[in-house]
Amino acid sequence: MCENRSYMCIDLKTFYASVECVDRGLNPMTTNLIVADKERSDKTICLAVSPAMKALGVRNRCRVFEIPKHIEYITAPPRMKKYIEVSADIYEIYLKYISKDDIHVYSIDEVFMDVTDYLSMYRMSARELGVTIMNDVFEQTGILATCGIGTNLYLAKIALDITAKHSEDRIGELTEETYCETLWKHRPLTDFWRVGPGIAKRLERYGIYTMEDVAHADEEILYHDLGVDAELLIDHAWGREPVTMEDIKNYTSRTRCLTSGQVLMRDYEHEEGKLIVKEMMDLLCLDMVEKGLVTGSITLHMGYSNELKVPPVHGTVSFTSATNSARTILPRIEDLYDRLKNPSMPIRRVNICCNRVVEEGYRQYDLFSDPVELEREHKMQEAVIGIKRKFGKNAILKGMNLEEGAMTRERNLQIGGHRSGEES
Repeated sequence: MCENRSYMCIDLKTFYASVECVDRGLNPMTTNLIVADKERSDKTICLAVSPAMKALGVRNRCRVFEIPKHIEYITAPPRMKKYIEVSADIYEIYLKYISKDDIHVYSIDEVFMDVTDYLSMYRMSARELGVTIMNDVFEQTGILATCGIGTNLYLAKIALDITAKHSEDRIGELTEETYCETLWKHRPLTDFWRVGPGIAKRLERYGIYTMEDVAHADEEILYHDLGVDAELLIDHAWGREPVTMEDIKNYTSRTRCLTSGQVLMRDYEHEEGKLIVKEMMDLLCLDMVEKGLVTGSITLHMGYSNELKVPPVHGTVSFTSATNSARTILPRIEDLYDRLKNPSMPIRRVNICCNRVVEEGYRQYDLFSDPVELEREHKMQEAVIGIKRKFGKNAILKGMNLEEGAMTRERNLQIGGHRSGEES
């Protein structure tokens, strides 16, 4: 257990919006700014809104059309490459104080740190160290940070998400005892990490509205309704978390997969949708070649147009031997698409998952494959990767990438589904 340890969770305040404000010489706390792609419809989601916008009641991750018309604001197009660069610069600041072995990057703007062994070295309390790091980040980048401190990883996260918001120095601090004393009756439950609206609604059926209610609930009911997740919820209700930074660093997944997904800008009819699936699968094949991986099966998941209000469809195709050959995989994924999808229904969402991914050294040829042809294709794929790496992802394209409705050229200019900020 980790009762005697000290953890910090540092979050960069409204990170994307703050980066855009600082880059313009503006104060994020007083400037009305949103980060959103204006070229999409007004239904596009704001990736971030500045603290000044939040103070006016504009919620984060809202859609552009939901912003009240009387509010004047600056719209900054997403620049994911810029945000990654600033995040990397801030990570370098963290490394001035804490070893990378004691830092877990939770997201582009949030990290966990085990600071236990540093407090005596710096002759500081955890709070003093947190203030020092946050001030350094602000002085170097102009980005404000908030900090949660806890005796375990969970309490550090809750101190950040709930307690720090009400602290003048933007720092929250919790132990198991103070957690129970101050947050047991806190509502809503969805403010707590890993408690989403679905779980909260299910708990309400049993009259459970707070963490105190969870702590004293009949465990059999919780396990019956939530399964193994009940154990995590019960531990968290008491402020307990057995996982340590060492556990995180030593964790290795039993299985590996590669995924690619996108929400389309409009409804795509049958043949258009097939083109998108082929493009995505082709890029995944190149990704596997570049990483030296092969897959044993592919799962295709598709969501129909929102207007239809029908459930999504999904299916899997397996291979007799693991492969990363586009020549082998594309016909199979195309056939799976035709078998799964209703031709009369347009699609809006596509997700492809390469399952049972292993290193290429485990690849075996089957009786139905031509090893010479596969090796020739493999060398060609490697050549394509080399050209893209040197001259840019759009330096070499296939004919299907130039067809109407194709998305590869645009997606090659994106990071995480959003604009990188680079033109090509």
